[in-house]
Amino acid sequence: MARVKGAMMTRKRRNKTLKLAKGYFGAKSKHFKMAKQQVMKSGQYAYIGRKQRKRDFRKLWITRISAACKLNGMNYSTFMNGLKKAGITLNRKMLSEIAINDPNGFAAVVEKAKAAL
Repeated sequence: MARVKGAMMTRKRRNKTLKLAKGYFGAKSKHFKMAKQQVMKSGQYAYIGRKQRKRDFRKLWITRISAACKLNGMNYSTFMNGLKKAGITLNRKMLSEIAINDPNGFAAVVEKAKAAL
Protein backbone atom coordinates (compact mmCIF):
# COMPACT_ATOMS: atom_id res chain seq x y z
CA MET A 1 0.00 0.00 0.00
CA ALA A 2 1.25 3.45 -0.90
CA ARG A 3 2.34 5.87 1.80
CA VAL A 4 0.04 8.86 2.31
CA LYS A 5 1.83 12.17 2.45
CA GLY A 6 0.38 15.11 4.37
CA ALA A 7 1.46 17.94 2.11
CA MET A 8 -1.97 18.67 0.67
CA MET A 9 -3.78 18.86 4.02
CA THR A 10 -0.95 20.87 5.57
CA ARG A 11 -1.12 23.39 2.71
CA LYS A 12 -4.91 23.54 3.03
CA ARG A 13 -4.73 24.20 6.77
CA ARG A 14 -2.08 26.89 6.32
CA ASN A 15 -4.01 28.60 3.55
CA LYS A 16 -7.10 28.68 5.77
CA THR A 17 -5.13 30.51 8.46
CA LEU A 18 -3.53 32.86 5.93
CA LYS A 19 -6.95 33.64 4.50
CA LEU A 20 -8.16 34.64 7.98
CA ALA A 21 -5.05 36.83 8.36
CA LYS A 22 -5.70 38.71 5.12
CA GLY A 23 -5.29 42.46 5.58
CA TYR A 24 -3.03 42.21 8.63
CA PHE A 25 0.05 44.44 8.70
CA GLY A 26 3.41 43.21 7.40
CA ALA A 27 4.49 39.62 7.84
CA LYS A 28 1.38 38.80 9.88
CA SER A 29 -0.52 38.33 6.63
CA LYS A 30 2.28 36.56 4.71
CA HIS A 31 4.14 34.19 7.06
CA PHE A 32 2.21 31.27 8.47
CA LYS A 33 3.87 31.28 11.89
CA MET A 34 3.14 34.95 12.55
CA ALA A 35 -0.28 34.74 10.93
CA LYS A 36 -1.26 31.84 13.20
CA GLN A 37 -0.29 33.79 16.31
CA GLN A 38 -2.16 36.89 15.17
CA VAL A 39 -5.29 34.96 14.15
CA MET A 40 -5.38 33.36 17.61
CA LYS A 41 -4.98 36.76 19.28
CA SER A 42 -7.62 38.27 17.01
CA GLY A 43 -10.01 35.51 18.01
CA GLN A 44 -9.46 36.40 21.66
CA TYR A 45 -10.11 40.08 20.94
CA ALA A 46 -13.30 39.17 19.04
CA TYR A 47 -14.54 36.98 21.90
CA ILE A 48 -13.87 39.70 24.49
CA GLY A 49 -15.41 42.32 22.18
CA ARG A 50 -18.69 40.41 21.97
CA LYS A 51 -18.99 40.65 25.75
CA GLN A 52 -17.91 44.31 25.86
CA ARG A 53 -20.44 45.34 23.21
CA LYS A 54 -23.28 44.28 25.52
CA ARG A 55 -21.79 46.35 28.37
CA ASP A 56 -21.23 49.36 26.13
CA PHE A 57 -24.81 49.39 24.86
CA ARG A 58 -26.23 49.07 28.37
CA LYS A 59 -24.03 51.99 29.45
CA LEU A 60 -25.28 54.04 26.50
CA TRP A 61 -28.94 53.30 27.26
CA ILE A 62 -28.49 54.25 30.92
CA THR A 63 -26.81 57.53 29.93
CA ARG A 64 -29.67 58.38 27.57
CA ILE A 65 -32.33 57.53 30.15
CA SER A 66 -30.48 59.55 32.79
CA ALA A 67 -30.31 62.61 30.52
CA ALA A 68 -34.01 62.36 29.70
CA CYS A 69 -34.87 61.96 33.41
CA LYS A 70 -32.93 65.09 34.29
CA LEU A 71 -34.98 67.03 31.71
CA ASN A 72 -38.09 65.84 33.55
CA GLY A 73 -36.76 66.78 36.99
CA MET A 74 -35.77 63.37 38.27
CA ASN A 75 -32.58 61.38 38.57
CA TYR A 76 -31.97 57.92 37.10
CA SER A 77 -31.97 55.83 40.27
CA THR A 78 -35.22 57.25 41.67
CA PHE A 79 -36.81 56.90 38.22
CA MET A 80 -35.89 53.21 38.01
CA ASN A 81 -37.13 52.69 41.58
CA GLY A 82 -40.39 54.41 40.70
CA LEU A 83 -40.83 52.23 37.61
CA LYS A 84 -40.32 49.11 39.69
CA LYS A 85 -42.88 50.24 42.28
CA ALA A 86 -45.34 51.24 39.53
CA GLY A 87 -45.03 47.76 38.01
CA ILE A 88 -43.76 49.06 34.66
CA THR A 89 -41.46 46.43 33.16
CA LEU A 90 -39.82 48.23 30.26
CA ASN A 91 -36.19 47.35 29.65
CA ARG A 92 -33.49 49.98 29.35
CA LYS A 93 -33.19 49.63 25.58
CA MET A 94 -36.87 50.44 25.07
CA LEU A 95 -36.80 53.25 27.63
CA SER A 96 -33.89 54.90 25.80
CA GLU A 97 -35.70 54.55 22.46
CA ILE A 98 -38.80 56.19 23.96
CA ALA A 99 -36.65 58.95 25.47
CA ILE A 100 -35.14 59.74 22.05
CA ASN A 101 -38.12 59.31 19.72
CA ASP A 102 -41.07 60.26 21.95
CA PRO A 103 -40.15 62.79 24.65
CA ASN A 104 -43.83 63.35 25.57
CA GLY A 105 -44.35 59.63 26.05
CA PHE A 106 -41.25 59.44 28.21
CA ALA A 107 -42.51 62.36 30.29
CA ALA A 108 -45.72 60.40 30.88
CA VAL A 109 -43.69 57.39 32.05
CA VAL A 110 -41.72 59.67 34.41
CA GLU A 111 -44.98 60.99 35.85
CA LYS A 112 -46.20 57.45 36.53
CA ALA A 113 -42.87 56.65 38.22
CA LYS A 114 -43.18 59.83 40.36
CA ALA A 115 -46.75 58.91 41.34
CA ALA A 116 -45.63 55.44 42.47
CA LEU A 117 -43.03 56.84 44.87
